Amino acid sequence: MATLEGGTRKELLDATDETIEDAVRYADPMVLRGLLYQLTGDDELAATKVTTVPAGVLEMKVPAGEEDTALLWHKAARFLKAYRDAGAGHIEPGPAERLPVSLALAAGEEIPEEDMGLWLEDLALDPWARALHWQAPPPPERLADFHVTVIGAGMGGLNAAVQLKRAGIACTVVEKNSGVGGTWWENRYPGCRVDSPSRAYTHLYGVDFGYPYPFCPAEKNAEYFEWVADEFAVRDDIVFDTEVRAMEWDEDSGTWTIHVAGPQGERTLRSNAVISAVGFLNRPNVPRIEGAEEFTGPSWHTARWPAGADLAGKRVAVIGTGCTGYQLVPELARHAGHVTVFQRTPQWLFPVPGYRSPFPDQVTWLDRNMPYHTNFTRFRATYATNVLATATEIDPDYDDPHALSAVNKAARDTAVAFLEHKLGDPALVARMTPPHPVLAARPVLVDPEYSVLDAIQRDDVTLVTDGIRRIGRTGIETADGTRHDVDAIVYATGFRARDYLFPMKITGRDGRTLDELWSEGGARAYKGCMMPGFPNLWTIYGPNTSSMLNIPTYHELITVHALECIERLILDGKKAITVKEEPYRRFNEEVDRRNLTKTWSDPRARNYYWTERDRTATQCPFSAGEVWRFLRHADFADLDIS
Repeated sequence: MATLEGGTRKELLDATDETIEDAVRYADPMVLRGLLYQLTGDDELAATKVTTVPAGVLEMKVPAGEEDTALLWHKAARFLKAYRDAGAGHIEPGPAERLPVSLALAAGEEIPEEDMGLWLEDLALDPWARALHWQAPPPPERLADFHVTVIGAGMGGLNAAVQLKRAGIACTVVEKNSGVGGTWWENRYPGCRVDSPSRAYTHLYGVDFGYPYPFCPAEKNAEYFEWVADEFAVRDDIVFDTEVRAMEWDEDSGTWTIHVAGPQGERTLRSNAVISAVGFLNRPNVPRIEGAEEFTGPSWHTARWPAGADLAGKRVAVIGTGCTGYQLVPELARHAGHVTVFQRTPQWLFPVPGYRSPFPDQVTWLDRNMPYHTNFTRFRATYATNVLATATEIDPDYDDPHALSAVNKAARDTAVAFLEHKLGDPALVARMTPPHPVLAARPVLVDPEYSVLDAIQRDDVTLVTDGIRRIGRTGIETADGTRHDVDAIVYATGFRARDYLFPMKITGRDGRTLDELWSEGGARAYKGCMMPGFPNLWTIYGPNTSSMLNIPTYHELITVHALECIERLILDGKKAITVKEEPYRRFNEEVDRRNLTKTWSDPRARNYYWTERDRTATQCPFSAGEVWRFLRHADFADLDIS
């Protein structure tokens, strides 16, 4: 819950009835439904009815009628007034046995019992629910001798550092950039913002971080990571401007030899274990286009946006129309002289009201003054990701040329209706309609008031859908022979997402490299984080971990999974732990089988999801609950410990 000042919420003590009544009308009524029931046990709240409405690519549960919403507002205002009048001090979250019902009320539907543990953790009433809790006191000498290297200081790496520090395990974080944040340190292009709800884009211990937007721009995301580094005192454990080049496992000592390069030149580190948190959207993918080196103007990838770049009045080409390109173009159009957008494949767009706007002041007032408001809004945001899973399932009996299930069709209809409403012109609608089903590729969230659809209708923006033949000294020539002269070229062409751990060379037992392990079938991992023959190595955001599970949750689960393995080594006095070949093979066979039942297996979309071996190395086909169950605790029967 939000931090109290001197044990009381002084701001609430000074609030008038009118302030309270105004603020609760800006709350998510479903949040109030679950939160107030948890705090009061009022059965009238449980009796309110809900219905299902479209919400972008999702379907969401909302109060069924105005009278239900009005009741929730009334109950919230009455609670806050009584709480204020009682002194606005500390208040307990209510009985634990009531929580499953309260979460179901906030979700608007029953939650399977086997999944409840996940959502109770994600509620973040215990910010350290996914920390290591030692089964026995670690022998001091073994603990002192154990060291972990973490590669990367983005979301996953920072959490690993925080959790290792809390467990008393020494670590060094090696970060190639000059600051923390990973992709949010690197991506600073105009319009850059998160496309997951910011309420869900924190670790459990960040539940009260004051995000000012429902979907934060890049600089606000970066502020969160700066806060984590300082709040939990891990900044001094980070070695900046230093890149890991290669690693080799030493069987005799049970350690990794890690070769790094940085301001001090090339040097070697040694660690008992390594947690790689390099992510998979971190190495820019710059296409090889004939003549690109001949262009005389400036050019850069969006992830390498130059500080102080001034494109005002310039003719700018944007190559690529994934999420990045669609975010960039509307902002660029406001300043550049002319923008030419080179689009190979359009993407499905889903309108989210307020996507680009900050929260109203009343919402952040509730965060500070309504007990546990941040916890229940976080739950609603993380649960929404889980709801999305229903639209990714292929119904083999569903017969439609454009969709893969009834739910998938409803999402497509929503997206097409949005295109028609914004564009009007049937020819332009056709150019902006993707050839693949919804969720066969990554959808893009946009603000209905101003987005790429508005930008491409401007007189100073040109949409080009012919393929690029070559780049010359002054611009770009398309396949139909048209020349587009420009002053600058921006590559919004994504990342080398399938090249996990690139460009590091990692050598495990018996001299076998990770590239050799992955030479048949591409990158794979056991539970997304372990590879046979590579002891004491875990990958955060490793192969097949892009899923319906909240990103920070996935990071936390892999980290605690790794820490339980490290705990076993320290308590038992062992050197090495690795996954056995058979569980590794069995797990990945199931990954591949299940992925064929998902929308992203549709052959009309071929993007970074798929390897040249016709399998996906990025996508996870399992439900949020399934991932939680197989990662939450290490299955030592699948592991070899020596």
